[in-house]
Amino acid sequence: MTNSEKVAYIRGLAEGLELDDSKKEVKVLNAIIDLLGDMASSISETEDNLKEVSAQLDEVDADLGALEEDFYVGDDEDDDDDDCFCDDDCYYEVTCPNCNETICLSEDMICDGQIDCPNCGELLEFDIDECEDDDCTECGCGCDHEH
Repeated sequence: MTNSEKVAYIRGLAEGLELDDSKKEVKVLNAIIDLLGDMASSISETEDNLKEVSAQLDEVDADLGALEEDFYVGDDEDDDDDDCFCDDDCYYEVTCPNCNETICLSEDMICDGQIDCPNCGELLEFDIDECEDDDCTECGCGCDHEH
């Protein structure tokens, strides 16, 4: 039984008592029943709005999941954790000079020397200075990872 149905039931019970509407106690009782009816309508409307927002949020979540899949999952088929940014990897924030959006790039992306900006498509090129020491295994991007 919904709240509105419960209020209608209570209203029916009160009317069945055939109380004198001119008495103060009956006026208070009728005012309480009217308030309950208004509250039940308001709750029902809020529940309907919540269902609508929940459905919209599910759609946004699905769209975001698709975007994350496209943006964060690389083309490397040998990656076991495609969507995992592990703590032992280096990541850098780079601001595109064309669209001024900040993007997060992995060490490998930087070491490749270039990437298309995922926001505007502008080619971003990186000039990586190689280590002068022949025994150095760093990629030159400033991190301590070996390649």
